[in-house]
Amino acid sequence: MDTPETTTAGCLNRKFFFSFIREYLFAGKLRQGQVEGLSALLDAWEAQYAAEDDRWFAYMLGTAHHETGQTLRPVVERGGTLYLRKRYDISGDDPDRARRHGNTQVGDGVRYAGRGLVQLTWKSNYRRAGKAIGINLEEEPGLALEPAVAQQILLRGMMEGWYTGRHLGEFFNAEREDWRNARRVINGVDQADRIAEYARLYYAALSYTV
Repeated sequence: MDTPETTTAGCLNRKFFFSFIREYLFAGKLRQGQVEGLSALLDAWEAQYAAEDDRWFAYMLGTAHHETGQTLRPVVERGGTLYLRKRYDISGDDPDRARRHGNTQVGDGVRYAGRGLVQLTWKSNYRRAGKAIGINLEEEPGLALEPAVAQQILLRGMMEGWYTGRHLGEFFNAEREDWRNARRVINGVDQADRIAEYARLYYAALSYTV
């Protein structure tokens, strides 16, 4: 699979980036959709956030790698209607938890299930993210699957602490580099070691510039 090779002095060496991740994260083979998804995220980061800590971006990439099943494209949470209702609805297994996160109507569990590059979940999070980026995700939750929208939900959401109140600057700064506990930005320490491994590899791939 051909990968982008255009570079600018002082910027990410994309030829190295794709060569590295192909070998260490994708078992030697990248599909076109994966290349396109990663390229779009690289473009967004370099255009808007290049002055920020690359460890943040590496952790975002590791998160998206895990949350999308390595497709690096916006996806809908796996599981049918019954599973999503049981997990997120007031008619499901934990109605108090559903209400705390804004799912107050029967059907909200399916309507506000995980979507995107980082699996945005719960009505309250759709509302918060939509207000932040200027679209009505509460009324149209499917917009979270639009690539440009999903990118901002991933990038800004993890930098600004939309999900759990924790943000990446707490875990990567001048005094701290905590790849495992950075998972608390999204979801406690669920799959924390696996995502930390992915993120470290992405950081290695990002570290070579021209």
